[in-house]
Amino acid sequence: MASKRISLPSGPRACRKLFAAIVLVCLITGFAGSSVHADTFDPPWSQSTLSGTPFTVPGADNASDFYGDINRPDLTVFFAGNQYMVVNALLTAFKKSHPEYQRIFAETLPPGILVRQVRQGGLVMGNMRISLQPDIFAAGRGRIRALEKCGWFSATRDYARNHLAIMVYRGNPFHLTSWKDLARPGLRLCMPNPKTEGIARHAIIPALLHTGGAALERMIYHTKVSQGTTHLTRIHHRQTPLAIMRKQCDAGAVWSTEALFQSHIPDHPIAMVTLQEAQNHEVTYAAGLMRNAPHPVAARAFLRFLTSSEGQAIYRHYGFLKMKR
Repeated sequence: MASKRISLPSGPRACRKLFAAIVLVCLITGFAGSSVHADTFDPPWSQSTLSGTPFTVPGADNASDFYGDINRPDLTVFFAGNQYMVVNALLTAFKKSHPEYQRIFAETLPPGILVRQVRQGGLVMGNMRISLQPDIFAAGRGRIRALEKCGWFSATRDYARNHLAIMVYRGNPFHLTSWKDLARPGLRLCMPNPKTEGIARHAIIPALLHTGGAALERMIYHTKVSQGTTHLTRIHHRQTPLAIMRKQCDAGAVWSTEALFQSHIPDHPIAMVTLQEAQNHEVTYAAGLMRNAPHPVAARAFLRFLTSSEGQAIYRHYGFLKMKR
Protein backbone atom coordinates (compact mmCIF):
# COMPACT_ATOMS: atom_id res chain seq x y z
CA MET A 1 0.00 0.00 0.00
CA ALA A 2 1.37 3.41 -0.96
CA SER A 3 2.17 5.64 1.96
CA LYS A 4 0.12 8.80 2.33
CA ARG A 5 2.06 12.02 1.94
CA ILE A 6 1.67 14.43 4.85
CA SER A 7 1.28 18.02 3.75
CA LEU A 8 2.75 20.64 6.08
CA PRO A 9 1.57 24.25 5.95
CA SER A 10 3.84 26.78 4.32
CA GLY A 11 4.21 30.55 4.48
CA PRO A 12 4.84 32.87 7.47
CA ARG A 13 1.23 32.84 8.73
CA ALA A 14 0.93 29.07 8.44
CA CYS A 15 4.27 28.61 10.19
CA ARG A 16 3.10 30.80 13.05
CA LYS A 17 -0.05 28.70 13.37
CA LEU A 18 1.98 25.49 13.31
CA PHE A 19 4.36 26.85 15.94
CA ALA A 20 1.42 27.91 18.13
CA ALA A 21 -0.09 24.42 17.79
CA ILE A 22 3.21 22.79 18.76
CA VAL A 23 3.54 25.07 21.77
CA LEU A 24 -0.03 24.23 22.83
CA VAL A 25 0.62 20.50 22.54
CA CYS A 26 3.83 20.87 24.53
CA LEU A 27 2.04 22.83 27.23
CA ILE A 28 -0.78 20.28 27.44
CA THR A 29 1.55 17.27 27.53
CA GLY A 30 3.93 19.14 29.80
CA PHE A 31 1.25 19.87 32.35
CA ALA A 32 -0.08 16.34 32.05
CA GLY A 33 3.40 14.94 32.57
CA SER A 34 4.20 17.40 35.32
CA SER A 35 1.52 15.87 37.52
CA VAL A 36 3.95 13.01 38.05
CA HIS A 37 6.49 15.52 39.34
CA ALA A 38 4.07 17.91 41.03
CA ASP A 39 5.02 16.60 44.46
CA THR A 40 8.75 16.20 43.84
CA PHE A 41 9.73 19.84 44.47
CA ASP A 42 12.48 19.62 41.87
CA PRO A 43 14.87 22.58 41.61
CA PRO A 44 15.67 25.19 40.44
CA TRP A 45 13.93 27.06 43.24
CA SER A 46 14.77 30.57 42.06
CA GLN A 47 13.38 32.28 38.99
CA SER A 48 15.77 32.73 36.08
CA THR A 49 16.29 36.25 34.79
CA LEU A 50 17.65 35.13 31.40
CA SER A 51 16.05 35.69 28.02
CA GLY A 52 15.69 32.87 25.52
CA THR A 53 13.69 29.69 25.04
CA PRO A 54 12.97 28.13 28.46
CA PHE A 55 13.63 24.40 28.65
CA THR A 56 13.84 22.84 32.09
CA VAL A 57 12.44 19.32 32.47
CA PRO A 58 12.11 18.21 36.13
CA GLY A 59 14.01 15.02 36.75
CA ALA A 60 15.51 14.93 33.25
CA ASP A 61 17.26 18.16 32.17
CA ASN A 62 17.87 20.58 34.97
CA ALA A 63 21.18 22.40 35.44
CA SER A 64 20.21 24.30 38.57
CA ASP A 65 23.64 25.47 39.69
CA PHE A 66 24.72 27.22 36.49
CA TYR A 67 23.79 30.83 35.84
CA GLY A 68 24.13 33.32 33.04
CA ASP A 69 25.81 33.29 29.67
CA ILE A 70 28.44 30.64 29.06
CA ASN A 71 29.46 32.19 25.72
CA ARG A 72 32.41 34.59 26.00
CA PRO A 73 31.49 35.91 29.46
CA ASP A 74 32.78 39.27 30.71
CA LEU A 75 33.08 37.76 34.18
CA THR A 76 33.03 34.24 35.65
CA VAL A 77 32.34 33.64 39.35
CA PHE A 78 32.50 30.36 41.26
CA PHE A 79 30.44 30.45 44.48
CA ALA A 80 30.33 27.82 47.22
CA GLY A 81 26.98 26.18 46.50
CA ASN A 82 24.95 27.30 49.48
CA GLN A 83 24.82 30.83 48.06
CA TYR A 84 22.58 29.73 45.18
CA MET A 85 19.56 31.71 46.41
CA VAL A 86 21.54 34.98 46.26
CA VAL A 87 23.07 34.70 42.80
CA ASN A 88 20.29 35.90 40.50
CA ALA A 89 19.61 39.02 42.57
CA LEU A 90 23.31 39.69 43.08
CA LEU A 91 24.23 39.42 39.40
CA THR A 92 21.21 41.47 38.32
CA ALA A 93 22.20 44.27 40.70
CA PHE A 94 25.84 44.11 39.61
CA LYS A 95 24.87 44.38 35.93
CA LYS A 96 22.72 47.40 36.71
CA SER A 97 25.57 49.01 38.64
CA HIS A 98 28.13 48.07 35.95
CA PRO A 99 26.37 48.05 32.56
CA GLU A 100 29.69 47.36 30.85
CA TYR A 101 29.57 43.78 32.20
CA GLN A 102 26.42 42.06 30.96
CA ARG A 103 27.67 38.59 30.03
CA ILE A 104 28.30 36.91 33.36
CA PHE A 105 28.55 33.21 34.12
CA ALA A 106 28.40 31.73 37.63
CA GLU A 107 28.39 28.32 39.28
CA THR A 108 27.15 27.31 42.74
CA LEU A 109 28.68 23.89 43.44
CA PRO A 110 30.38 22.39 46.50
CA PRO A 111 33.76 24.10 46.90
CA GLY A 112 35.65 20.82 46.74
CA ILE A 113 34.18 20.21 43.28
CA LEU A 114 34.99 23.77 42.19
CA VAL A 115 38.61 23.36 43.30
CA ARG A 116 38.92 20.18 41.26
CA GLN A 117 37.30 21.93 38.29
CA VAL A 118 39.93 24.66 38.40
CA ARG A 119 42.82 22.23 38.83
CA GLN A 120 41.66 19.85 36.11
CA GLY A 121 40.74 22.59 33.66
CA GLY A 122 37.05 21.84 33.32
CA LEU A 123 33.85 20.31 34.64
CA VAL A 124 31.93 17.50 32.94
CA MET A 125 28.19 17.27 33.57
CA GLY A 126 26.41 14.68 31.48
CA ASN A 127 27.46 15.36 27.90
CA MET A 128 28.55 18.94 28.62
CA ARG A 129 32.05 20.19 29.42
CA ILE A 130 32.64 23.63 30.90
CA SER A 131 36.24 24.77 30.51
CA LEU A 132 35.78 28.35 31.75
CA GLN A 133 38.15 29.43 34.50
CA PRO A 134 36.89 31.72 37.26
CA ASP A 135 37.76 35.35 37.80
CA ILE A 136 36.40 35.19 41.35
CA PHE A 137 36.33 32.17 43.68
CA ALA A 138 34.07 32.60 46.73
CA ALA A 139 33.87 30.07 49.58
CA GLY A 140 34.49 29.66 53.29
CA ARG A 141 37.39 31.72 54.58
CA GLY A 142 39.32 28.64 55.67
CA ARG A 143 39.35 27.24 52.16
CA ILE A 144 40.17 30.63 50.63
CA ARG A 145 43.11 31.06 53.01
CA ALA A 146 44.41 27.59 52.11
CA LEU A 147 44.15 28.32 48.38
CA GLU A 148 45.78 31.70 48.95
CA LYS A 149 48.83 29.90 50.32
CA CYS A 150 48.94 27.95 47.05
CA GLY A 151 49.19 31.23 45.14
CA TRP A 152 45.68 31.27 43.71
CA PHE A 153 44.71 34.87 44.49
CA SER A 154 46.00 38.38 44.01
CA ALA A 155 43.47 39.79 46.50
CA THR A 156 40.85 38.46 48.94
CA ARG A 157 37.98 39.99 50.89
CA ASP A 158 35.64 38.71 53.59
CA TYR A 159 32.00 39.52 52.85
CA ALA A 160 29.46 37.48 54.89
CA ARG A 161 28.91 35.07 57.77
CA ASN A 162 26.65 32.07 58.29
CA HIS A 163 25.94 29.38 60.86
CA LEU A 164 24.43 25.90 61.01
CA ALA A 165 20.90 24.61 61.45
CA ILE A 166 19.08 21.29 61.20
CA MET A 167 16.62 21.03 58.32
CA VAL A 168 13.50 18.96 59.03
CA TYR A 169 10.07 18.29 57.57
CA ARG A 170 7.36 20.85 58.33
CA GLY A 171 6.24 20.64 61.95
CA ASN A 172 9.42 18.84 63.05
CA PRO A 173 7.59 15.49 63.43
CA PHE A 174 10.52 13.83 65.22
CA HIS A 175 10.85 16.71 67.71
CA LEU A 176 14.55 17.23 67.09
CA THR A 177 16.27 19.94 69.12
CA SER A 178 20.01 19.25 68.99
CA TRP A 179 22.85 17.37 67.31
CA LYS A 180 22.52 14.55 69.83
CA ASP A 181 19.00 13.82 68.56
CA LEU A 182 20.46 12.92 65.16
CA ALA A 183 22.05 9.82 66.72
CA ARG A 184 18.66 8.19 67.30
CA PRO A 185 18.48 4.69 65.83
CA GLY A 186 16.42 4.60 62.65
CA LEU A 187 16.39 8.36 62.12
CA ARG A 188 17.27 8.87 58.46
CA LEU A 189 19.81 11.59 57.84
CA CYS A 190 21.16 13.47 54.85
CA MET A 191 24.67 14.67 55.75
CA PRO A 192 27.21 16.45 53.54
CA ASN A 193 30.14 14.32 52.47
CA PRO A 194 33.40 15.52 54.10
CA LYS A 195 35.34 14.56 50.96
CA THR A 196 33.73 17.22 48.79
CA GLU A 197 31.65 19.57 50.94
CA GLY A 198 33.36 22.15 53.10
CA ILE A 199 30.40 22.46 55.44
CA ALA A 200 31.08 18.94 56.70
CA ARG A 201 34.79 19.29 57.45
CA HIS A 202 34.86 22.90 58.57
CA ALA A 203 31.55 23.24 60.43
CA ILE A 204 29.42 20.13 61.05
CA ILE A 205 32.12 17.75 62.28
CA PRO A 206 33.64 20.38 64.62
CA ALA A 207 30.13 21.09 65.97
CA LEU A 208 29.47 17.38 66.53
CA LEU A 209 32.80 16.92 68.27
CA HIS A 210 32.17 19.95 70.49
CA THR A 211 28.65 18.77 71.39
CA GLY A 212 29.07 15.03 71.86
CA GLY A 213 32.72 14.22 71.34
CA ALA A 214 34.13 11.59 69.02
CA ALA A 215 31.31 9.17 69.90
CA LEU A 216 28.66 11.45 68.39
CA GLU A 217 30.69 12.14 65.27
CA ARG A 218 31.40 8.41 64.84
CA MET A 219 27.73 7.50 65.29
CA ILE A 220 26.47 9.95 62.66
CA TYR A 221 29.29 9.80 60.13
CA HIS A 222 30.38 6.17 60.45
CA THR A 223 27.95 3.85 62.27
CA LYS A 224 24.78 5.24 60.73
CA VAL A 225 26.45 5.36 57.31
CA SER A 226 27.27 1.66 57.54
CA GLN A 227 23.72 0.97 58.76
CA GLY A 228 22.26 2.88 55.84
CA THR A 229 20.51 5.52 57.95
CA THR A 230 22.95 8.33 57.07
CA HIS A 231 23.07 9.19 53.39
CA LEU A 232 26.16 11.17 52.36
CA THR A 233 25.24 13.87 49.88
CA ARG A 234 27.35 15.10 46.98
CA ILE A 235 25.60 18.45 46.74
CA HIS A 236 23.74 18.97 49.99
CA HIS A 237 22.11 22.31 49.19
CA ARG A 238 20.05 20.52 46.52
CA GLN A 239 19.87 16.92 47.78
CA THR A 240 18.99 17.48 51.44
CA PRO A 241 15.84 19.61 51.02
CA LEU A 242 14.69 17.46 48.12
CA ALA A 243 15.11 14.23 50.12
CA ILE A 244 13.32 15.67 53.15
CA MET A 245 10.39 16.95 51.09
CA ARG A 246 10.14 13.55 49.41
CA LYS A 247 10.32 11.95 52.90
CA GLN A 248 13.43 9.99 51.97
CA CYS A 249 15.35 11.62 54.84
CA ASP A 250 14.06 12.89 58.17
CA ALA A 251 16.66 15.56 58.83
CA GLY A 252 19.93 17.02 57.64
CA ALA A 253 22.63 19.46 58.66
CA VAL A 254 22.65 22.60 56.51
CA TRP A 255 23.55 26.27 56.64
CA SER A 256 20.77 28.24 58.30
CA THR A 257 20.23 30.31 55.14
CA GLU A 258 19.34 27.17 53.18
CA ALA A 259 16.65 26.11 55.65
CA LEU A 260 15.38 29.68 55.92
CA PHE A 261 15.08 29.99 52.13
CA GLN A 262 13.19 26.70 51.81
CA SER A 263 10.83 27.50 54.69
CA HIS A 264 9.81 30.72 52.91
CA ILE A 265 8.74 28.91 49.72
CA PRO A 266 4.96 28.48 50.28
CA ASP A 267 4.63 24.95 48.87
CA HIS A 268 7.78 23.54 50.42
CA PRO A 269 7.15 21.59 53.66
CA ILE A 270 10.48 22.48 55.25
CA ALA A 271 11.24 23.77 58.75
CA MET A 272 14.41 24.71 60.59
CA VAL A 273 15.68 23.64 63.99
CA THR A 274 17.67 26.54 65.41
CA LEU A 275 20.70 25.34 67.34
CA GLN A 276 21.87 26.78 70.62
CA GLU A 277 24.93 28.96 70.28
CA ALA A 278 27.03 26.47 72.25
CA GLN A 279 26.22 23.76 69.67
CA ASN A 280 26.53 25.91 66.59
CA HIS A 281 29.46 26.69 64.35
CA GLU A 282 29.96 29.87 62.38
CA VAL A 283 31.77 30.41 59.10
CA THR A 284 32.97 33.54 57.35
CA TYR A 285 32.84 33.72 53.57
CA ALA A 286 35.68 35.21 51.57
CA ALA A 287 36.13 35.91 47.87
CA GLY A 288 39.42 35.68 46.05
CA LEU A 289 40.41 37.42 42.84
CA MET A 290 42.20 34.74 40.82
CA ARG A 291 45.83 35.61 40.10
CA ASN A 292 45.35 34.47 36.48
CA ALA A 293 41.81 35.89 36.15
CA PRO A 294 40.75 36.12 32.49
CA HIS A 295 38.91 39.38 33.25
CA PRO A 296 40.81 41.10 36.10
CA VAL A 297 39.18 44.54 35.72
CA ALA A 298 35.67 43.09 35.90
CA ALA A 299 36.76 40.85 38.78
CA ARG A 300 38.00 43.81 40.81
CA ALA A 301 34.70 45.63 40.16
CA PHE A 302 32.75 42.58 41.35
CA LEU A 303 34.89 42.22 44.46
CA ARG A 304 34.17 45.85 45.35
CA PHE A 305 30.46 45.35 44.68
CA LEU A 306 30.34 42.24 46.87
CA THR A 307 31.47 44.26 49.89
CA SER A 308 29.50 47.41 49.00
CA SER A 309 26.35 48.41 50.88
CA GLU A 310 24.21 47.22 47.95
CA GLY A 311 25.89 43.83 47.71
CA GLN A 312 25.75 43.38 51.46
CA ALA A 313 22.04 44.26 51.58
CA ILE A 314 21.31 41.43 49.15
CA TYR A 315 23.11 38.93 51.36
CA ARG A 316 21.28 40.24 54.44
CA HIS A 317 17.95 39.82 52.62
CA TYR A 318 18.65 36.09 52.30
CA GLY A 319 19.61 35.67 55.95
CA PHE A 320 23.39 35.83 55.79
CA LEU A 321 24.97 37.56 58.77
CA LYS A 322 26.84 40.83 58.39
CA MET A 323 30.52 41.00 59.00
CA LYS A 324 31.74 41.75 62.49
CA ARG A 325 33.57 45.03 62.86
